[in-house]
Amino acid sequence: MNSPARAAALWAGICAVAVGGILPAAATERRPAAPPAGVEEAVEQMVADGFPGVVAYARRGEGESRTAAGLADTATGERARPDQRFRIASNTKSFVSTVLLQLEGEGRLSLDDSVDTWLPGVVRGNGNDGTVITVRKLLNHTSGIYDPTNEPEFFAPYLERHDRDYVYTPREVIARAVRHEPTGRAYSNTNYLLAGLVIEAVTQRSAPSEIHRRIIAPLGLKDTSFPVTDPRIHGPHLHGYDLEGNDVTRFSPSYDWTAGAMISTVGDLARFHRALFTGTLLRPAQQRELLTTVQFPDDEQYGLGVRLMDVTCGSGPGGKVIRAWVTDGAGPGFTSVSLTTADGERQLVLAGNVFDLGAHLKKTRPFPLTHALEKARTAVVCD
Repeated sequence: MNSPARAAALWAGICAVAVGGILPAAATERRPAAPPAGVEEAVEQMVADGFPGVVAYARRGEGESRTAAGLADTATGERARPDQRFRIASNTKSFVSTVLLQLEGEGRLSLDDSVDTWLPGVVRGNGNDGTVITVRKLLNHTSGIYDPTNEPEFFAPYLERHDRDYVYTPREVIARAVRHEPTGRAYSNTNYLLAGLVIEAVTQRSAPSEIHRRIIAPLGLKDTSFPVTDPRIHGPHLHGYDLEGNDVTRFSPSYDWTAGAMISTVGDLARFHRALFTGTLLRPAQQRELLTTVQFPDDEQYGLGVRLMDVTCGSGPGGKVIRAWVTDGAGPGFTSVSLTTADGERQLVLAGNVFDLGAHLKKTRPFPLTHALEKARTAVVCD
């Protein structure tokens, strides 16, 4: 559900198997540590500001901490815990881009291949031309392909007919997209549905199975999964809510697929992103591709499934800017962000269990207003 502009609003507004020649992250010893000063307060403030529950992971060097506040389930009073799962929404995109970059590193495709090379005739009509759109343009959102998930009518089966189990196939969503003319450079979930189909065309395996084989299993992400049509979250999990407190945890992930259907925890996301941004998962040439950004009109800098953020620490002559890589996710019931400094030394992963899809489609704020997340970010990144 995210766009670069909405992702910025999240910060300011809620302000041992070798795979493809790449070794998984080493099982380094990490020492439990107290949360950096300000993180616990920020998590508690988010609950006070309207999120029923909030969970967070923070790391500075080898010292890591997990914290939670509020409720995982308002009906039963179950407390939120850092090990609980949630829908990670667009954080899924960095898993998808990683798989495609691994395939390029293996010589099985090129980022400069056209979409039509792998998906003949799928992107065609109304000014859309899959022969000139490359895989790279899908991953950095410069394809111009329309995003139908911004339309209220797209979600009518879920929000108007209350059929939370309704299933869209990726090709149905793509077909809706190409009925529209290109939009120009803009964030579009359709890009990552096409990216998922490219993975399947290259590997002759399902995209979820490739993500599991190449990332989830090697890194030991035991609480991470990729449901395709199952609307439930299995195992210990946060419940997700809209702004009126309605439980929207049960929701078909089918419409989001490789654009945002995955489920994980703050700890698993942190482990994946530590491996990704420290170069464990990709060869050097592909790591450079991952982190090569394009500028969007709203000044966001987007790489391949990841964004670049400059975090300002302090003010005046003594202030400094620290570069960080960010992914985020917002979808029915859940809002989350994951930040890793460019040197790989510091991380923050945080999730709250509110996102109001109906409000989002009406272009109003879909989560409680709070400035606590900016406080948590500063506490982790700045000295």
